[in-house]
Amino acid sequence: MLDIGGKITELRKVKKWSQEDLAKKVDSSRVMIGNYERNTNTPSIDILLKIAKVFDVSLDYIVGEGQLSTYDKDVLKRIEDIEHLPDEDKNHLFYVIDNLIKAVKLKSL
Repeated sequence: MLDIGGKITELRKVKKWSQEDLAKKVDSSRVMIGNYERNTNTPSIDILLKIAKVFDVSLDYIVGEGQLSTYDKDVLKRIEDIEHLPDEDKNHLFYVIDNLIKAVKLKSL
């Protein structure tokens, strides 16, 4: 079962918003937000899109599905930007990233 409610609760608490605050931002009611968070009701696609937008996350992130669901929008934007670079620039960037990752892994041993 998807835990959409858990993700909504987590995102709301990070922003330090009440259920009422979130309800106002997505044009819903506090009662419905509570129902979503307890997974007693599933938000419509329209409400899910509004929730994703106010938290600046992808719909995949909220529903916890898909390969990229754990990445925030900043990471996804960077991946998209890299994808549009010329191959030579990508290779240089990957070289730097690979070496940084290797250094961090070695440090943690």
